[in-house]
Amino acid sequence: MLLSSWERSFIALPTDLTSNMANTPIEFGTDGWRAVIADDYTFANLERVAQATADWLHDDYGDAPSVVLGHDTRFLGTEFAERAARVLAEAGVDVTLADSVVSTPAVSWATQAAGHDAGVVITASHNPPTYSGYKIKAHFGGPAPPDMIASVEAAVPDHDVDTTSLSAFGALAADGTIGTNDVRGGYLDALRDALDVAAIQDADLTIAHDAMFGAAQGLVEALIGDGVVPLRHDLNPGFYGVAPEPIADRLGELSDTVANSDAQVGLANDGDGDRIGMVDEHGTYVSSHRILALLVKYLHEERGLTGSIVKTFSTTHLLDKMGAHYGLDVETTPIGFKHIAPKMAEGDVLVGGEESGGIAAAGHIPERDGVYIGLLLVEMMVERGMLLSELVDELLEEFGPHYNYRDDIHIREDQKADVLDRLNTQGGLDTVNGHAVQEVQTLDGFKHLTDDGWLLIRPSGTEPVLRVYSEAESPEAAEALVKDASRQLGLNE
Repeated sequence: MLLSSWERSFIALPTDLTSNMANTPIEFGTDGWRAVIADDYTFANLERVAQATADWLHDDYGDAPSVVLGHDTRFLGTEFAERAARVLAEAGVDVTLADSVVSTPAVSWATQAAGHDAGVVITASHNPPTYSGYKIKAHFGGPAPPDMIASVEAAVPDHDVDTTSLSAFGALAADGTIGTNDVRGGYLDALRDALDVAAIQDADLTIAHDAMFGAAQGLVEALIGDGVVPLRHDLNPGFYGVAPEPIADRLGELSDTVANSDAQVGLANDGDGDRIGMVDEHGTYVSSHRILALLVKYLHEERGLTGSIVKTFSTTHLLDKMGAHYGLDVETTPIGFKHIAPKMAEGDVLVGGEESGGIAAAGHIPERDGVYIGLLLVEMMVERGMLLSELVDELLEEFGPHYNYRDDIHIREDQKADVLDRLNTQGGLDTVNGHAVQEVQTLDGFKHLTDDGWLLIRPSGTEPVLRVYSEAESPEAAEALVKDASRQLGLNE
């Protein structure tokens, strides 16, 4: 029998999902807990995290806290979500379970809209198909900030949860202990309120939408109707072996579809729908850096909105230049949208985002939302009467050339530690691609500022990866900064 690549990817996994992993430490990364299914991501470990969530909720919200819970399209998503719901419900938490596959932004919206104390999403976002995960959403409708995550992490028991008396899911659902709700439908209604859907429909655009087999499938079609070309919209928990991250080298089909059809723009979302990737009418990838900048321009110039710009450490300095031009404050945070969300929840933030495609904007929830952001840019195209490539050209003509490059280098943990120790000991690199380093900033990683741009070296918070980022005035210069730094650190060997 011939197996597909995604089926083969699961063969090497351990098969006992209930084995006792009681002493395995549970650590939350940049955005939640993620682990390989049947290795560290077992039902037993999920129960420990769910119990810790319940304990934290009771400590912070009293005797009757409430949670909305959903899952994406990954392997065993339904089963993992139901198990977490059972543990939470038996621990005295009022649980509402989404009645279908939902995106992370949908759960964040439901958390805020229904006044829940927290949201939980069973998802590994953009990670490879062998992973699953557990994201916690705060009551304000965005990622739980670091202090909340630290409280949950500290509450994880060092032993298995006793589930011998745990009621069956069917029984808990039947007696109303676990409720269900059309979270997807409510979220779609919220997007209709936040976007000028009628203007997009009247413009008679053709939009290609690549859901990457994830939870955003069907959402753009449901909003816009005719004129949407769906790509990778079927349920496939292995994603054909490709991690569902909407970056340039994984969007070949979307690019080809737009370039060779009458589609004017292409949108792509990651596995849980909170990230955005876009291609213009030529099929050319438009980076998150430029999406962020275009949003600032549109919301400030066309909608007349003000507020601060909040960006992560690896995001373009073009935003700093725009902030100075428009008189808007610019704040830089460590990597991870969890650092941006609380600031958006406090209000008076125009746009907040990160280079990895996680972007939020005024007028919606304080959360990354790939569908909202993608259609907001389409709305900008309609309002300005310009194609996406024309909007980018106008942006760079006004604020100058800014080009970014990034390498994700898979590396053993001991190698990663050696590189970071070397950078810490030396205080960073002295030169990059022949340019003297003028300053090294260490807000999150090691950011080297030169007269030719900047270079950042930082470990991933969720994968065994070292990320190397750069920005310069040309694509070639940006790539050269990264390649030279990698050579100096022996990362290309």
